Amino acid sequence: MQTNATYTSFVAIGDSFTEGMSDRLPDGSYRGWADLLAARMAARTPGFRYANLAVRGKLIGQIVAEQVDVAAAMQPDVITLVGGLNDTLRPKCDMGRVTGLLEEAVERLAPACKQLVLMRSPGRQGPVLARFRPRMEELFACVDDLASRHGALVVDLYGAPSLGDPRMWDVDRLHLTGEGHRRVAEAVWQTLGYDAEDADWRTPMPPSPPPGWGARRTADARFARQYLLPWIARRLTGRSSGDGRPAKRADLLPYETPGA
Repeated sequence: MQTNATYTSFVAIGDSFTEGMSDRLPDGSYRGWADLLAARMAARTPGFRYANLAVRGKLIGQIVAEQVDVAAAMQPDVITLVGGLNDTLRPKCDMGRVTGLLEEAVERLAPACKQLVLMRSPGRQGPVLARFRPRMEELFACVDDLASRHGALVVDLYGAPSLGDPRMWDVDRLHLTGEGHRRVAEAVWQTLGYDAEDADWRTPMPPSPPPGWGARRTADARFARQYLLPWIARRLTGRSSGDGRPAKRADLLPYETPGA
């Protein structure tokens, strides 16, 4: 790994995690760790270029079919690939197919950039993580193996105590808050060889009193009504939250801070 690295371009591919949900800006759009990372890199490198091809709800097969070749053709210095977690959350998931597609993606992306970055995605502590942990850990074992074989870097978010804290997650329990995305950006920043701006990003938040029974039940009911039931409905009808959505930032263009 380089130290005090200099990269001139960055392409991010993946699903809602890389699109930036739920780091919501005042205008209702999403920022997220990839935008934060690009802003930092651009501040160091005049003319820095950035594209973000991520679309919420995408499965690994869709990422491979719709984003991988586009990213490879851009020939950027850095490509980040995070995908497969949506597959692991499906009731029926062929992990052999998922890991095979991830391997296909890595084989096509690694030669197309100076540095490929993979991730062990964060997981919110709770019953959902406990239920799907074996699939997630199988996916992450594949990530580690592919990284070692293709010279990719791995950002271990799954092993970071801070990102398991429910307070780092939005009310939908699937996406990080702005603070969670900030910590992910810091993790990738350091993994790429830049000097740490927050050496303690892994450190958990200070403890706080747990919410009472009534508050937990109210939160559970809101979660079920606003997020769980619509998610189940989309699964039953074969729809996705990303259907018809374009890439977040489809072209590899000079990055400018919003409002600058």
